[in-house]
Amino acid sequence: MVGGALVRDGRVLAARRSSPEAVAGRWEFPGGKAEPGETEAQALERELLEELGVRARALSRLPGAWAVRPGLELRFWAAELLAGEPRALEDHDALRWLGPDELDAVDWIDHDRDVLPHVARLLTVGDEAAAGPSTAGDAQSAG
Repeated sequence: MVGGALVRDGRVLAARRSSPEAVAGRWEFPGGKAEPGETEAQALERELLEELGVRARALSRLPGAWAVRPGLELRFWAAELLAGEPRALEDHDALRWLGPDELDAVDWIDHDRDVLPHVARLLTVGDEAAAGPSTAGDAQSAG
């Protein structure tokens, strides 16, 4: 599984889950499962299009991996918005852009909360540095 820290103008997009009931009302970084033959970067870009209606580019994988259930790990990626305005289309009922000082303002799903220190660093550095040419090339070759 892959989750995306979609960054724009020093803020990151948080999405509130509408289902399943166990996590409904809690916040996460959008994403989902990779399909057979997809890299993590390709899966994230497809999921952001399906869930939010936007074109985005996966930039670089953030440190860490979280067990969702046996045999399924979640990894997070920094991503940049290329086209469109995010809308809650699938599995979410609200979206919020959060700055580095607002990351604790929502009730995150546990594994998404664990990656917040890495996301805060992304926002502090700024999306221009995160979107540099060296990280974009790494995302294409990673899997």
